Amino acid sequence: MRSIKDKRVLITGGAGFIGSHLADALLSAETAKVVVVDNFFLGDMANLCEAQTAGERFAVYRDDARDLGTMKAIIRKEKIEVVYNLATITLRHSFFNPYGAYRVNVDIAETLLHLLEDGAYQTLIHSSSSEAYGTALYSPMDENHSMNPTTPYAAGKAAADHMIRSFYNVLKLDLSIIRPFNNYGPRQTMEAALAAIIPLTALRIQNGEKPVIEGDGNQTRDFIYVGDTARAFILAYEKDIRGELVNLGSGIEHKISDIIGCVCDYMGYMGEIERAPERAADVRRLCASSEKAKKLLGFEPEIGFEEGIRRTLDWYIQLGLK
Repeated sequence: MRSIKDKRVLITGGAGFIGSHLADALLSAETAKVVVVDNFFLGDMANLCEAQTAGERFAVYRDDARDLGTMKAIIRKEKIEVVYNLATITLRHSFFNPYGAYRVNVDIAETLLHLLEDGAYQTLIHSSSSEAYGTALYSPMDENHSMNPTTPYAAGKAAADHMIRSFYNVLKLDLSIIRPFNNYGPRQTMEAALAAIIPLTALRIQNGEKPVIEGDGNQTRDFIYVGDTARAFILAYEKDIRGELVNLGSGIEHKISDIIGCVCDYMGYMGEIERAPERAADVRRLCASSEKAKKLLGFEPEIGFEEGIRRTLDWYIQLGLK
């Protein structure tokens, strides 16, 4: 078993939701240095307040991880050993910039593979998405479930996964893929055009607007708390699962209508819920099989949904009152 302690680590998209929590977790795990590369399309310096207290053990570069020369220079300067690739654009971006939502996933993966093959760093841990699967053909969904991405974002994730796995097959590079299902928690973007269902519903309530259910509300998702995800990413390095693809979820399905109802109840909203047409290309059902994560990583979520949603909504409520 390897240790992340004393390693020099880079996170693409590290100022974002999951990336910033991973930065905090890595610093707590006594890495030698954590370096964030982020173009701040979704990232926010406020997400890095805790990480910045680490002083010289932490650095931020406002750059585009797609650029080969830029990434090569940063990795060389910072003597990076491990790269976590979390940079992406949200699913909702697919609906008004489909080409960008697709390309960003593929381009960053290609850049990082070039640098890994050239020996610029040692290990790549790549973050995929459950959206790459499309709607569940069976549940829970294991890693052998077919991929049928329904949006450009999901297609970009699936394409990047195929590229990375093919490089492992041919070159046996030191890499692995973690495929998280639906993350939630503090710091998830509240920008209305890009927000996921939990922060978007909280935002609407705080703004005096009606929560919205798109379609019949019977779509299901598997939610995992962001702190658990950060812990699993560290295990993905330490457990040495080279060449593997591992799901990350709770194994519990939640209907979207129930999630919205839960947010409304916690925030004391008793008004009407608006109905809207079903979102284009929406996935109907997602639920992860966690057996491989248990077997290879020794990982199980520690934060249940009731506790996680309380922590999440308390953070959004406090943010709205500032």
